[in-house]
Amino acid sequence: MDHPEAARAIEQWWRVARRAEWRSLADCREIYPTADQAGRVLIFNIQGNRYRLMTVVSWAGQRIYVKALLTHSEYARNLWHKWAY
Repeated sequence: MDHPEAARAIEQWWRVARRAEWRSLADCREIYPTADQAGRVLIFNIQGNRYRLMTVVSWAGQRIYVKALLTHSEYARNLWHKWAY
């Protein structure tokens, strides 16, 4: 893991996300109000907004694929756009 200090926060996110039955971004925002979506990428703020968890979501299939955990500087480089569209 590139960011071991975020491991506990990721585990907490995973415990919630794996049990969730989200059908839309609105459903997700009931638990994670700062979640945002860009194309297929669903973005979560992790560890007090210190990191961005980049996921690809299939609402119909009830699947979340974790793509990357990025710092804000890594996120700002927009390399995650490759998963968006």
